[in-house]
This record gives sequence, structure tokens and C-alpha cells, in this order.
Amino acid sequence: MSNFYYGGQAVMEGVMMRGRKQMAVAVRAPNGEIVVHEEPLTAAIYTKKWGQWPFVRGLGMLWDALGLGMRALLWSADIAIQEEGQPAVKFTGPVAWTTIAVSLAFSVALFFLLPTAAAKWISPMADSGLVISLVEGVIRLGLFLAYLWAIGFMPDIRRVFAYHGAEHKTINAYEAGAPLTPQSVAQFTTAHTRCGTSFLLSVMVISILVFAPFHFDNLVLRLLSRLLLIPVVAGIAYEFLRFTAAHVDHPVVRALITPGLLLQRLTTREPEPAMLECAIAALKPVLASDGIEITLPANSVPQPVAVAI
Repeated sequence: MSNFYYGGQAVMEGVMMRGRKQMAVAVRAPNGEIVVHEEPLTAAIYTKKWGQWPFVRGLGMLWDALGLGMRALLWSADIAIQEEGQPAVKFTGPVAWTTIAVSLAFSVALFFLLPTAAAKWISPMADSGLVISLVEGVIRLGLFLAYLWAIGFMPDIRRVFAYHGAEHKTINAYEAGAPLTPQSVAQFTTAHTRCGTSFLLSVMVISILVFAPFHFDNLVLRLLSRLLLIPVVAGIAYEFLRFTAAHVDHPVVRALITPGLLLQRLTTREPEPAMLECAIAALKPVLASDGIEITLPANSVPQPVAVAI
């Protein structure tokens, strides 16, 4: 794990960061304090050698990221909606997990099953699996772009996208060796080569080639093949992301990742200084758990309140 990459995601009014041994979520509470939750990472991708095998690590990271991401989102929602002086409100339990399950099912149906059915309907006479897969891929990509564009108009989502920008700026600053202060971090770009948005774009493109040989006339078989091949596509896309991150200075690689970097303009916004403070507060304990101490100037970031959940 010598080439370990730090990363994270935006949550409600905060940022989650992930390291080798620990994850941390920093959320701005309604009273203005930054509240931090930390927990160890125990999945095989962090603790087992086989968890870092090529393609295996992609599936492991995807599964772990879903679990960590969901827990971080639920925890951040609990903090963000809590009113000062009022009993804690918990966005957890059956309602929360039902909402998540429905959202995941909707995403699979919209971005995988619907394009498959639509491509079969649009090109019923096509004999080439690649042609049908190409039509399917174009539909899927169009839906994906339209979805990102549309949700960007929602005020709450725009704030999440701004925290996404704060996460990217903080990781960019750390990887550049710059001081982790809001003033320093603010100078960096909101785009990052290892962004989940770029990963999803790679999934869309790679799926065209992977799905092409599986052009069953039976629509049910076609839909089932897409569901079963999602892990394969994700594994390939993850390896592509790691490869481009390791060779980002090569001109060909730069050309390959440029569409993903441009697409991030839809999923990131310029963050406020307070958002940068949250991202820094999330990254600092993650680095400390890996033995990397960051000395911050006095009063550069408000002291977070650590809590155990």
C-alpha cells in the first residue's frame, strides 16, 4: 500500500475523509461548531494483502465506499438537522435504510435497466452487439449528464457540491505539500483526478465494451446480464482510475482524464471558508492515525468537537 491515495466524499454540511486505518466525518452543526466522528477501517481492502489484488481491490473499495458513504451521510444528517437546545433527532432506522434502498434501486433502474430496454426498442433490427451497446451507452450517458445537471439546481445539493469542492481542494493541497489552512487550501482547484464523478464516467464508457457481447434477444436476459456485469465494469473502471492517477503527467493520460475533470464542474462548486474548515478537520485525524502529523497555525481552524457514535 505504498501508493496509498487519500480521499473522501461530501456529506450533509460536511466532509468524510478516508485513510489507511481510519475514516473521519466533520460536520458543521447548527450552532456553528465542527463535530467530528471517527471510526477504524476494518474491511479487507485495508487489512488483508489479498484485498489489494488488482480488480479485487476495486470491488472491495466500491463496496466499502458504499457502506462508509451511507453511514457518513446518515450521521451527518443527524448532526445537520439537530436544533440547538432540542433533543437529538436521528435520521436512522428503517425509514433511513428504506430510503437508501429505494434510492439505490432507482439508480440501477434509471442508469442500467432503462437504457438497456430503450436501446432494444430504438434499434430492434440491429444485428451488431457493439451497435446496440453503443446506443445503450449513449442513452445511459445522456441520462447521467441530465441527472447531474438537473439536481445541481437544488439549493441543498448545491451545498453538498460545494463541500465536494472543499474535499477536492483539501486533498489537492495535502498532495501538493501546502499548508492545511483555509487560506492555503482555497487556492487549489476543485477538480481531482480520482473523483467519483470521473469514476462514474469511466463506468459509463467501459460498460459499452463490456456489455457488447451480451446482446441477448430476450430482454430479461439482457437486463440480468447488465446487473451481473456491474461489478466487472466497476472493477475495470477502478483499475483505470488508479492507472491514470499514477501517470497523470503523461500527455495521453491527461487527454483521457480531461472529460472526467470537465464533468466535475457539474458536481463541485467553489466552497466557503467554513466548508474548507470542515474538510481540513476531517483530514487531520485521518492523517494522524497513519502517523502523519500536520501542524496548523493557531486559530487557523476551529477546534472540532469529537464524538463517539
